[in-house]
Amino acid sequence: MAAHWTPRDEAELTAGWQLWLALRSSAWPGPDWDGTPADAVRGLDRCFAACDEILAAHDEPDSAVAGLVRSMLLAANWTLGLWRDDTDPLDSERAAMLHADLAAFSDHAESVRSLLAAGGGWASLPR
Repeated sequence: MAAHWTPRDEAELTAGWQLWLALRSSAWPGPDWDGTPADAVRGLDRCFAACDEILAAHDEPDSAVAGLVRSMLLAANWTLGLWRDDTDPLDSERAAMLHADLAAFSDHAESVRSLLAAGGGWASLPR
């Protein structure tokens, strides 16, 4: 991942802002979570879809923001592949594994959000 990000133009700034917003609350299940892994990763599914939309709308695939978006797709894809279709109740061992996967995604997402906020000029906004 890049050490810093500076948008090349208004389009890349917009794409960065869209990614920053998509990552805001995508890692952890909300209060309506039904207790299954499939429901726990719904936010990652929404983030994955938002990343696809950002890449489709952003016409510079070699830009830094496109690289950041692709990094989020990779980070989400692993966890989604493991848990998306799992509707079995969690036992303590599987809950720990799900938590570790969500935490890894969350850590990556926070790193990307910090990078975007610094480069986009909105670092002072609440996380």
